[in-house]
Amino acid sequence: MTSRPLDINICFAWFPAMPSQQKKVLFCTAGLLSFACSFGVITALGTQLWVKAKILCKTGALLVNASGQELEKFTGELQYGLFHGEGVRQCGLGARPFRFSFFPDLVKVIPVSIHVNIILFSTILIVLTMAGTAFFMYNAFGKPYETILGPLGLYLWSFISCSCGGLVMILFASEVKMHHLSEKIANYKEGTFIYKTHSEKYTTSFWIIFMCFSVHILNGLLIRLAGFQFPFAKSKDFETTSAAADLMY
Repeated sequence: MTSRPLDINICFAWFPAMPSQQKKVLFCTAGLLSFACSFGVITALGTQLWVKAKILCKTGALLVNASGQELEKFTGELQYGLFHGEGVRQCGLGARPFRFSFFPDLVKVIPVSIHVNIILFSTILIVLTMAGTAFFMYNAFGKPYETILGPLGLYLWSFISCSCGGLVMILFASEVKMHHLSEKIANYKEGTFIYKTHSEKYTTSFWIIFMCFSVHILNGLLIRLAGFQFPFAKSKDFETTSAAADLMY
C-alpha cells in the first residue's frame, strides 16, 4: 500500500523544484556570461591581436657585431591573428613593412593541421557557447524536465565548451612556441637575411579565449550554487529515500 508513494518520491528526487528567484538570477547570470563569451570569441577570430613579437635580424647583427642599443636597428615587430597579420622588418637598412595572410600565403611554411584545428575548435566554441546561453535562459524561465535540457545538459555544455577553449589555447601555444610560428612568418620570402624571435607575448584575443575558458568553469560552479548536484554525484536525500524504499520491500 505504501510502496507506490515511495516510488513517486524516488522519481522526483532526480528533478529539483521549479527554479526560485535566486536560481533564475544565477542562470541568467551564467547565460549572459556565455553570450558575452561567444561575442568575444567571434571578435577574437577576426583580429590580429593574438601575438605580438619582436624579430631580430640575426644576419645583420652578426655582420656588424651589434650589441646593446645597436640591436634596435636590427629589431623589427610582428603581430598576427589566425587569418592575417602585419609587421616591420629591420636589418640596418631601414624599416620594411609587410602584410601577410595565412591562407594561402603561409600554407607551405606553417603546421596547417594545427592551425586549421585552432580555427575549427574556436568555431565549435562559439556554437556551443551560444547553445549554452539558450539552455541557461531556458532553465531560468522554462520547465526543463528533459535531461539534456536540464541541469545535466548545462553541465555538459559547460564542460565541452571549457574543453574547446582549453584546446584552442594549448594548440595555439604549441604552434607559436614549439613550431616557432613568428620566425616562420618573419622569414617568409626572405632569402637574404635570417630572422630570429627576440621576444613575443600573447595579446588581447588570446586572453579573451582564456577568459571564456574561465567563464565556463565559473558557470559550472553557478549551476552547483543553484542547488544542482554535479553529474554522477548522488545526493544524501536520494540515498536515504532509496534505503527506505529497499527496507519497505
